[in-house]
Amino acid sequence: MRRHNVRTLLQHLHLAGALSRSSLTTSMGLNRSTIADLVGEVETLGLVRQRSPEYRDRSAAGRPSVAVTPTDHAYVLAVDIRVSGLVVARIGLGGIALATACEPSPPEHDPRDTVDTIARLARAVVRDAPEDSALVGVGVSVPGIVARDRGIVRLAPNLEWHDLPLARLLADALGTPSLPVLGNEADHGALAELLRGAGRRVSDLVYLSGEVGVGAGLIAGGRPVAGMSGFAGEIGHLPFGDGTRSCHCGAVGCWETEIGAAAIADAVGCPQGRLAELGSHLQRLESAPAELASVGRQLGRGLAGLVNLLNPQLIVLGGYLGPLYRWVEPDVRAEMAARSLRLPDMTPRIAMPALADRSVLIGASEVAFRALLDDPAGCLAAAPRTADVFAPRPAVT
Repeated sequence: MRRHNVRTLLQHLHLAGALSRSSLTTSMGLNRSTIADLVGEVETLGLVRQRSPEYRDRSAAGRPSVAVTPTDHAYVLAVDIRVSGLVVARIGLGGIALATACEPSPPEHDPRDTVDTIARLARAVVRDAPEDSALVGVGVSVPGIVARDRGIVRLAPNLEWHDLPLARLLADALGTPSLPVLGNEADHGALAELLRGAGRRVSDLVYLSGEVGVGAGLIAGGRPVAGMSGFAGEIGHLPFGDGTRSCHCGAVGCWETEIGAAAIADAVGCPQGRLAELGSHLQRLESAPAELASVGRQLGRGLAGLVNLLNPQLIVLGGYLGPLYRWVEPDVRAEMAARSLRLPDMTPRIAMPALADRSVLIGASEVAFRALLDDPAGCLAAAPRTADVFAPRPAVT
C-alpha cells in the first residue's frame, strides 16, 4: 500500500509540476501526516524538494501549506524522428524540457547516420546535466509502424525503413543498459495532448498527425487504442479517393495521397523538395488557392469517417494539418456535415495542439517516464548516472 501511495503521489506531481501538501492531501484522500511522510520519502530519493510557501493557500484553512516541486535529478531523453529532421530533448519530471537540440535528417534517412546523429544530439542536451543525475528512460517517436515489444520499426514508408532494430542500435550508440521505448509519433502526440494539452478532461480523442504522411493516435475511454499488434491508427493508408494515386507504402488510393504533404504542396505551389517547410508555407499564404478546396473536402470526408467510426469528443490536428485547416475549414465542415451521422452528440470539437510542435516529443517522454512512475525506488537504483553513460569516450588509435 505504501509503494502504491508513493507511486500515486509522484504521478500527481509529474502531471501537475508542483503541488502543495494540502492539495495532495485532498486529491489522494490521505491525512496530512501520511502525506508528509510520503513526500519525505520521495524527497529522500532526490525526486522532489519542499519549500515554505510565500503566500497562504486560500483553498485550505490553517497554516500555509508546504509546496512540493519535482527536481531535475531524474530525467528522460525524448527523441522525435521526423521525415524532415531529428529532435532530442532532456525532459525532467513535470514534463519540463531542460534542454533541446535538433538537426536536419541525414541524407536518404540512412539508419546508421540517423542513430549517430541522435547520439550526438543526446550528448549535447545532457552537457549541463549534473553528473549524478539519473537517466531513467529513453522514448523515441517514429513516423511508422513499430513493434514496441521488440524495439523494431516494422515499416516507416516515408523513411524507407523496414524491420529496423532501432532500439538496439540506439542503446548501443547511447551506451544505455536498457532498450529505448519506441512508439508511433501519432500515438505519442495523442498521449501528450490527453495528459498535458488540448485533451485534458477528455476521454475520447483522435490526434491526427501530418508530417509528410498522415497517421492517427486514438484514445478511447481515456486509454490508448493499440490494436492486436500495436499498429492501430495507420489511418493515412485507408483506401480512399479514386484509387489510382500511388502511396509510399506501396498501395494505391490511400487517404495520405489526398491530404498528405505532397498533395497539399501541389495545391499551394510548394516545391516537392521542400516539404519540410510546408507548414511555414501555408502560414505565409495571403489567400487560399482554389485547388486547396479539394484537399479540404477530402480531409472533411476522412474526418467524417472517423466521427462515424469512433465518435470522438475531440480531434486534434497536428503537424501541417493545423496551418492547412485555417484555409479549408468551411470545406472540411461542409463535408463532415454531409457525411457524418446527424446527431447532436456526434459532432466533435476540432482543435490545434495545445503543445504546438512539441506534442510528439512530450509523448515520447511520457512513455519513457513510466518505469520511474511505476517503481520510483527500483528504477532509480537501476538507472545509470549521467557521468557513466555520457563520459567522453577514448579516442580510437
